[in-house]
Amino acid sequence: MTTVTVRMAEQRDARTIARIRVDAWRAAYARLISSAVLDQLDAEAEGDRRVANWDRGHADPRRVDVIAEVDGVAAGWAACGASDDQSSPGGGKLFALYVSPAHWSTGVGHALMCDVEARLRRAGHARAHLWVLAGNTRAADFYERHGWHEDGGVMTDDRVIGGHTAFTLHERRRVRDLRLPPSP
Repeated sequence: MTTVTVRMAEQRDARTIARIRVDAWRAAYARLISSAVLDQLDAEAEGDRRVANWDRGHADPRRVDVIAEVDGVAAGWAACGASDDQSSPGGGKLFALYVSPAHWSTGVGHALMCDVEARLRRAGHARAHLWVLAGNTRAADFYERHGWHEDGGVMTDDRVIGGHTAFTLHERRRVRDLRLPPSP
């Protein structure tokens, strides 16, 4: 059985976070986002941006990034905090949860989810939400198993990569009543 530990991320993890996110996007979204868009993802450039913006991005102490490690090697990343969505004032938000594809279905995602839910509860959030790319059934099933249910909210998210390639993501909102027992 895999032993997963979760710890607070630090600025020195910024490049690792970028690599995890890019690898996960390429694997998870291969049939959902154009390969031309996915091929333009640049973990090195994203890592540089994350390093440069770390302090600004973490100026709010309610914003937390965590790293999941397997045998001391980063295998996943999650970010949570107070919601920045107008539709959920006062609630918590899971901003991101990505696992390196080599560690899918090994308990890394579950460990991250349990850690994030506990952090959101300790921060005083009774409810939280997240956004899932429409059609991403793997993620939707994972979140459903962890008690995050669709509530009908939808969002169109326009993105730009490298300042030149625009694409649109269609996302569906999932919510979790954090007063209910933690995920199994």
